[in-house]
Amino acid sequence: MDGFGHMNNARYFELIDTAIDTHLQDAIGAVVDDAETIGVFAEASCRFFQELAYPRPIDLGVAVERVGRSSVVYRVGLFQGSQDAAAEGRVVVVYVDNTDPARPATPMPEAIRAAAEGILR
Repeated sequence: MDGFGHMNNARYFELIDTAIDTHLQDAIGAVVDDAETIGVFAEASCRFFQELAYPRPIDLGVAVERVGRSSVVYRVGLFQGSQDAAAEGRVVVVYVDNTDPARPATPMPEAIRAAAEGILR
């Protein structure tokens, strides 16, 4: 909670990141990134529709909007006691070569591609 008595926006982004990581870990069965190829947030946004109450449970839903060569666009819904999302996050993850200091984009690992395509909408 922040000084205004509601969940701080940073917490929404933490939940969005956690939902994506949890989906990938469950789908792949292991840690997602390795030392050579990592996914980085190239863009992140959140649309707020209604306030989430703290400390009530929050349900998260993850879907993929688009899968590219080196990027994937995720949508994450945050729900609390309703079929309507209280908030919707949108994240573009780009996979980069972590062995190169310039970190150029690189094709995403096949296991991650399969996990993303499994929830493509």
